[in-house]
Amino acid sequence: MPQQMQPEIRIDLGRQRLTLLGPDGVRVYPISTGANGPGEAQGSGCTPRGRHRVRLKIGAGCPVGAVFRGRRWTGEVFSPALAARQPGRDWILTRILWLTGTESGRNRGGSVDSLRRFIYIHGCPPTEPMGVPRSHGCIRMRDVDLTELFDAVPVGTAVDIG
Repeated sequence: MPQQMQPEIRIDLGRQRLTLLGPDGVRVYPISTGANGPGEAQGSGCTPRGRHRVRLKIGAGCPVGAVFRGRRWTGEVFSPALAARQPGRDWILTRILWLTGTESGRNRGGSVDSLRRFIYIHGCPPTEPMGVPRSHGCIRMRDVDLTELFDAVPVGTAVDIG
């Protein structure tokens, strides 16, 4: 019996697209990456490049719009009223795919470590635009797209960012 293809995620920073290659075919999603462009340095607000993998999946079973702080659900669900009470907040919603770099010196270890930089694929408010870099370094997705991606990939899935 042939071995089933493992899913793989490819993130195109220039086109602001995430592509999922998997046993069920190819799916393409609009995203929003770092407003400061690509880069690996701690505190840069940039999206790191290179080979990564999904280290942890957080939020299974939480409602769509669940608000996360410190990778824990606060018990809140995003709403315009909640957003109005906390203007300027960087919302992390619905699910988190926490990424770890696999290339020592590029995105793993020292001041370039993607895991220590808390680089995620996560949901964001519906008012945030997709297709333009606007995040603080993470990869933002629409909640409906993120829940589909979250359910389709296991921990350890390869993620190539370039």
